[in-house]
Amino acid sequence: MTTDASAAPRRPTPNLTAQWRSLTRAATFVAVLTSPAVFVWLHNRQGLALRYALLLTVIEVAGFRGLVDLAFRRVLETPSLFGEESVELRDDDIVARRRVAFWRMVWKLVRFVLVLVTLLWIVLDFFGHGLSWGETAGSLWHGLSHLWSPNSFGTFISLPFFFLFNFLIFMGPMLAMGISQIRGYQPGDAEWGVKLEHVRGQAEAKEEIRRIVTLWQSGERFERAGGKRERGLLFLGAPGTGKTMLAKAIATGFNSPFVTIPGSGFAQTFIGLDSILVRYLARKAKRLARKWGGQCIVFIDEIDAVGRRRSTLGDSLPSFREPTFEPSGDLVLETRAWREKQFELRAPERPEPSRFVRIVNQVPGGSVFGGGSGQMALNQLLVVMDGLDSPPLGKRVLTNGVNTLLDALYFVPPRVKGRRLRLPPPRPRNEQIYFIGATNVPIEQLDPALTRPGRMGRHVWFRTPTKSDRLDIFDLYLGRVSHVVDLDRPERRDELDRMTMGYSPAMIEQVCSMALTVAHHTGREAFGWEDIVNAMTTVESGTAIDIEYVPDETRAVAIHEAGHALAAHAYLKGAESTRLSIRRRGGSLGHHMALQKEERFSSWRSEEMARLIWALGAMAAERVFYGENSTGVGGDVQAATDRAAWMVGACGMAPEHMELRCDDESEDEARERVMKRFQRIGTQIVNRTHAGSAESAVLHDPSQRQMVEQLLGQAYLAAHHLMEANRDAVARVADELVEKRELYGDDVVRLLDAQKIALPELDLTKDEAWPRL
Repeated sequence: MTTDASAAPRRPTPNLTAQWRSLTRAATFVAVLTSPAVFVWLHNRQGLALRYALLLTVIEVAGFRGLVDLAFRRVLETPSLFGEESVELRDDDIVARRRVAFWRMVWKLVRFVLVLVTLLWIVLDFFGHGLSWGETAGSLWHGLSHLWSPNSFGTFISLPFFFLFNFLIFMGPMLAMGISQIRGYQPGDAEWGVKLEHVRGQAEAKEEIRRIVTLWQSGERFERAGGKRERGLLFLGAPGTGKTMLAKAIATGFNSPFVTIPGSGFAQTFIGLDSILVRYLARKAKRLARKWGGQCIVFIDEIDAVGRRRSTLGDSLPSFREPTFEPSGDLVLETRAWREKQFELRAPERPEPSRFVRIVNQVPGGSVFGGGSGQMALNQLLVVMDGLDSPPLGKRVLTNGVNTLLDALYFVPPRVKGRRLRLPPPRPRNEQIYFIGATNVPIEQLDPALTRPGRMGRHVWFRTPTKSDRLDIFDLYLGRVSHVVDLDRPERRDELDRMTMGYSPAMIEQVCSMALTVAHHTGREAFGWEDIVNAMTTVESGTAIDIEYVPDETRAVAIHEAGHALAAHAYLKGAESTRLSIRRRGGSLGHHMALQKEERFSSWRSEEMARLIWALGAMAAERVFYGENSTGVGGDVQAATDRAAWMVGACGMAPEHMELRCDDESEDEARERVMKRFQRIGTQIVNRTHAGSAESAVLHDPSQRQMVEQLLGQAYLAAHHLMEANRDAVARVADELVEKRELYGDDVVRLLDAQKIALPELDLTKDEAWPRL
């Protein structure tokens, strides 16, 4: 049985060290002792010139010592120095190992030459040429010497250049297209006019960036204290949240070279070209850093185009996400999830490989065409990020070559009286290359090797602008354009913030500019409230389509939207209406928009039920006023079905448990009867058209489908009785909407507040409480 101590690597003992040194010194003594005889034989007997004889004698002595070391290494066990703290002992071990490696390579070469000459001699002797072994070796050397003649040497030198020219002719145009996307800016070359204070609505991200950039610029004291500067930053957030703008602000304030490339710039037609582009990018950044004090920033926009999770790692886990959009666009409630989805939809689509490239890449044994997958570019980018602290290749080759030669000759000791007689190990250049990547995809879709600490391990999250963020953004852009004093009132600013839900900073800037354009077109120097409202409408949905509805249809659309508005005002206690319209935009004849008063990250079952009632409020209003519903409720029905399925399938929310009392039946019997009536209503409402989705998986389960139908039945019943009890209020809101066609902000809130909406009390045990569908 072996113990841990016996299995541990053997360390050199003082006895073994002394014996090894005695053995090597004896071998050196024998080599030096025989060197005069070798020199005399070479100079006198072979007739070699003095310098050549001396050089060969030195080679013979060193070769003999090398051969002795090789022989000893085969016999004696090489001791392990793992955990050894003696610097001198470790240096001696490095010298010994370097000598053995050098002479092992030399003797392998000598053995190869001897075998080659012997085989050639045997073949020539077999065919009757009658050459001796020495004459065969001389003939071989004479033949090889012709390769070094001026004509042959020139041919060999020109061949690599011809290969290079052919490569450039074939691959040059494609490489040039990729290289042209790598743009380097030196201080003073470009002025983006963006400062950190111009980036609004991202206070936490800006503060985080300030800390990191401070360490980038003057982190010497931090490193002396044992810290390590961050090498990479990853900006995460929806499109339009200010990631690229903040990167420009860093470049402006950092006053250092700035290199940019889009992630799609690494996509090349042929595999291998993307790796060349990454190497070129790193070389360009290093060159600029050396020129400008040792610092450079590399910004890779849309880094997910090259840094997506590799296929061998598998996909990220699927999730059942909260439904945030109604298909027709009729209902909008601004929440954090809705903003993120809205900004995500604005992202440009990723380019897909052509059909020809996809076919070629299916050929077994690897593909020649890159197809934009970026796998090799990602691998090379990871290597480059890890190798930025490596010493220069030229210095490493020179140091290793000189030190190996000095060690292999045995005449030059490693140190004399404590002074090293070898070139010191090369140090990395003081080039600080910082990488910034920006992406709008979830971090789970990026390769873990890219996002780990040491590469892009510092993650800065950019949120979609909230109400307070939009107030900050309006302060910036309204301060740059001429506007009437009325827009500076806190009430107006608050109303603007509520009306611009889902807006990005770029959209807010465009709204302000467009409003000023409208004012100048009519001869005014400053724009007012009507101008900015019209500009907002144009930016959101394009120019409104002023089609003339049939009078009855206009009234029906107004009733539909009034039903949504009253249901929201009565049940969505944490939200506030911001817009009510019957003007057609896109596929919707009208819409109702609301805003969460406070940003929430979760919601209660009662709040989710309120959203169901809001969605079905229009259907209930149409049935109360017309006895039937129109086709315009299709989007509402699908949205309500999706939310109810999400409540049951993902959130564990069941239908409401109600206390019922009846004289002629027990409580359980009454509850079962009522729930069946809820289910019958929900069965008529539930949407069954989108198969294959997460919602359809819930609806395929009989017990879960039953609960979904009961939830829809409960929500519709509440909406129906709300419309019946407030029929006159619905009519007044619809009349106002027909007249104004579109209401905004405080006008909507005042109109709904004036209706004094009352919540009805229901007795579910009576048949009159159940509407007929």
